Amino acid sequence: MSPFSHHLKSIVIALLLSLSLAPLVRAADAPKEINGVQVLEAFDRQQADRVDSAASIGDKKKHLIMFMLGIPLLILLLSTGAVGVAMGLFGKPLFLVHMILAGLTMTLALVHVIVGLVWFYPF
Repeated sequence: MSPFSHHLKSIVIALLLSLSLAPLVRAADAPKEINGVQVLEAFDRQQADRVDSAASIGDKKKHLIMFMLGIPLLILLLSTGAVGVAMGLFGKPLFLVHMILAGLTMTLALVHVIVGLVWFYPF
């Protein structure tokens, strides 16, 4: 008997053993019957957990976020004013820059107001 035929017999035995155990493994892994109510309940629990984690931002962190929004807002406001003064008093051709800065300032100001109202105004 050659060594090749010995390995071939081992491979065939292992293959037959794995094929005979396959139905048992599939039967053990068969999913339980789940109805629609259980799916909806699980979905509701996940949504409630997400809402709780989103609402758990502390006031100190909210104030820090508002402060971090306020710093660039103040810088943009001062920059817009400085460009406006340069245009008005010194006749510099900076109208496009002034309008871009004004748009960014207004956008950040609206974000700052909305976040402040949502977080700190008691509805």
